Amino acid sequence: MGEKGSYAGHNKDNVPTEKLKKNKFVYGCVVLASMTSILLGYDIGVMSGAAMYIQTDLKISDLQLEILIGILNLYSLIGSGLAGKTSDMIGRRYTIVFAAVIFFVGALLMGFATNYAFLMVGRFVAGIGVGYGMMIAPVYTTEVAPASARGFLTSLPEVFINIGILLGYVSNLAFSHLNDNINWRLMLGIGAVPSVFLGIGVLAMPESPRWLMMQGRLGDARKVLLQTSDSKEDAEFRLDDIKAACGISHHDNSDIVQVPKQSHGQGVWRELILVPTPAIRRVVIAAVGIHFFQQASGIDAVVLYSPRIFKKAGITKKSRLLAATVAVGFVKTVFILVATFLVDRLGRRPLLLSSVGGMIVSLAGLATGLTVVEVNDDKKIMWAIVLCCLMILTFVAFFSIGIGPVTWVYSAEVFPLRLRAQGCSMGVGVNRVMSGVISMTFLSLTKAITIGGAFFLFTGFAIIAWLFIYFFLPETQGKNLEDIGELFGVETKKYDSGSGSSKGKKVQLAER
Repeated sequence: MGEKGSYAGHNKDNVPTEKLKKNKFVYGCVVLASMTSILLGYDIGVMSGAAMYIQTDLKISDLQLEILIGILNLYSLIGSGLAGKTSDMIGRRYTIVFAAVIFFVGALLMGFATNYAFLMVGRFVAGIGVGYGMMIAPVYTTEVAPASARGFLTSLPEVFINIGILLGYVSNLAFSHLNDNINWRLMLGIGAVPSVFLGIGVLAMPESPRWLMMQGRLGDARKVLLQTSDSKEDAEFRLDDIKAACGISHHDNSDIVQVPKQSHGQGVWRELILVPTPAIRRVVIAAVGIHFFQQASGIDAVVLYSPRIFKKAGITKKSRLLAATVAVGFVKTVFILVATFLVDRLGRRPLLLSSVGGMIVSLAGLATGLTVVEVNDDKKIMWAIVLCCLMILTFVAFFSIGIGPVTWVYSAEVFPLRLRAQGCSMGVGVNRVMSGVISMTFLSLTKAITIGGAFFLFTGFAIIAWLFIYFFLPETQGKNLEDIGELFGVETKKYDSGSGSSKGKKVQLAER
């Protein structure tokens, strides 16, 4: 694939300025949609520091604390489970607004919490909003973005998760000087602010062209595609692909069309879980598997409990713990930005394999360093402390350059249109379950097998993840969404009168 700049500047229709303008429009839409991920990122980041003050103020145990921190991930399952059906009913855009409203309420409840039970209610509401946002952002982005920039654009939700995490860390540092009964409430409550701007801003976005087509609104879908495609020719090719996927005749160009009932989502769960074809089963395993391994490698343990890990490594002063945590957020954000520019140039597999390979080395080094520090608890082993700090930063860097963002890109790409919303909600569900399990058991795990042993366990999962990616995940770079299914053996309906014969042109157009 050539660079986006050369593609926009040299095209056979000689309309570079038009393409550039349209790319800017779609980038703006995707940025707004992806900002839902800030809500999750902020919560993850802010809880890592706020937890220290919550435990002191509310006088809760380690078990209560890890449940409080991790339970949001399980609550988010409700949101992600409902989001697929909700987005098919009211559209992708209004589902994003709905997510922002729910999180706004949850953040306020947490900010005004007077006791542990009240705080858990706030976590419940915020978790539902997070679940909605995590599912719908990659779905909307995948359906709006042209193939030439889909990897870059679909990785933006992960970018905003990291920006949110960094903002949460900064919030910890900014409010840490206040009294313990006020600082954590401000840290959590201020998370309501970005949801307000998000809910208002999303109303300026167009609806997903694929959702519009599923509603039979072909004319509206064509208008959105003309706004979000690289050229008029690209828009027509994408329109033909979506029509074929929805079961609409290639010849039908009415503004309002009749869509076969199966395109509205009936029987989706049956096709995904109960009686999947071998090809669909492989798609499900690929999408769900990559989400499983993204979390099983222990990223949330590092992000949520980084103050405790740094403390175990030898840093004891609270201000220094929070400053070190900000460094983790900064490194994570910088490298996620690097990844967004590489995903459409290098492809999905190279980034995934190099990312997980680096994580394996980092996790093994961190586990070794923590074990040495713990064994020599009575004295400071400086090289082990330095190794721990360096490996934490290296680990989040490797995570952010590959499996962090590419997981969302890949899982949103591989599902056929009729299965995409519910299929993505399955992936998000597994992601949140694993995140919840790890974050709710990490402290108990470290007591059972030591903190070094916990990271040796994560190393083992990372090794299995590398093998899974190498042997099971095909490259999807540059493919149109309706053609990706063929990599897994999914048959896509093609209509006559030029639809089938144009396939080669479409792939060339997508890869230019």
